[in-house]
Amino acid sequence: MSQAATTGIQGRDGGGTDAGHDREHWAKRLARLAAPFIGLLIVVGVFTAMEPEAFLSVRNGRTIAIQTVVVGIGAIGMCFVIVSGGIDLSIGSVIALAGVTGAMTLDAGGGATAAVLVAATTGVACGLVNGGLVTGLRIPPFIVTLGMLGIARGLAKLLADNQRIAPPAESLGWLEGFVDKTPDLAWLLVAPAVWCLLLTAIAAGFVLRRTAFGVQVVSIGSSEPTARLCGVPVARTKILVYAVCGLGAGLAGAVMLGRLGVGDPTTAVGLELSIIAAVVIGGASLSGGEGGILGTMIGAFMLSSLDAGCNLAGIDNSVQDIIIGGIIVAAVTIDGLRHRG
Repeated sequence: MSQAATTGIQGRDGGGTDAGHDREHWAKRLARLAAPFIGLLIVVGVFTAMEPEAFLSVRNGRTIAIQTVVVGIGAIGMCFVIVSGGIDLSIGSVIALAGVTGAMTLDAGGGATAAVLVAATTGVACGLVNGGLVTGLRIPPFIVTLGMLGIARGLAKLLADNQRIAPPAESLGWLEGFVDKTPDLAWLLVAPAVWCLLLTAIAAGFVLRRTAFGVQVVSIGSSEPTARLCGVPVARTKILVYAVCGLGAGLAGAVMLGRLGVGDPTTAVGLELSIIAAVVIGGASLSGGEGGILGTMIGAFMLSSLDAGCNLAGIDNSVQDIIIGGIIVAAVTIDGLRHRG
């Protein structure tokens, strides 16, 4: 057989192999997305059967949408952290701290825009501290963020003097309408914050899948030593990842401030559980290297639907916590079995 023919066969084999890898890659991604979709359908189906008129009402749909915003924004940042192989247990406390600093800004005479910027800056600062300690001192993320959980919560209580900060109602300005589940512009259908969440999710998905930074995040989560050998700036990328998570927490705190109208240092207790659950339900692996924004948004919407359905059915919050905890265990177990398989 001629050399040209041999080369042609090798080229066809290589192309076939590449096509096979592509099909396998997309099959795995579809499989990861199928699980949260199925979970969402089950939740919607169960509560539709229990409370058909109330659960499928426009009012309940708007409630679920606005409830998804806080968890969804936090989960977008958490997705980057988990895909990189880390974890952030402090996000609930950082949300409360950001809400308090935003309320203090309003109380001091600042406008809604200033309050949002202060809340976002608060979150980014906490994220930078987390990232700096994880990379600089090589302390496990679990320990660092567990410490920040207590520090941020304690600082929020200290700044608020262990009570709610209630700025003048008129000082909320556009922030109040931004999170109103019944928007002034009827054609928006849902609160403006919901549309901003969707746009943020699209942008975050593009960054994670189509930019150098996103590739670096995935490579670090897949194998940090290999990523380091390939020239990936591991320390800088990790710090940025935790800063992104902190930014999500800060913005979620601003949204919480708009919804409640007060800065409450005791709010968002245990919210980190829901945020991590949304990411894990969405197909992210706690071992790193896998996960996506679309699955994370499905997970967040599923948890909001679960919360709204339980409230309509009169199910106690403690039962909801048990269900969410069980979902996390099940999702991690499935992920472990999939990797061993």
